[in-house]
Amino acid sequence: MYLHGEQLTEDDHFQDHIDADVPVQVYYQNLHKDIGFIEMYNRHFVKINRIFYSRKKHTFVSRPGY
Repeated sequence: MYLHGEQLTEDDHFQDHIDADVPVQVYYQNLHKDIGFIEMYNRHFVKINRIFYSRKKHTFVSRPGY
C-alpha cells in the first residue's frame, strides 16, 4: 500500500488510510505533533484524535505497522 514515511497529499491517500486502518503521523514545520488514525478529512482539514489539522500547514506521513 504505502511505505513507512511516505507523505500523504491527495484525497485518495487519506481515504486509503481510513479504509485500511493505517495510522498517520502529523508534522508542523518538521516538528512531530500527533500520530493516530484519520477520523475524517475534507479539502481543508484532516481530523485525527479529535483535532482538525490544516492540510496547507501540516504534513501527513504514512505509518503502517506503527
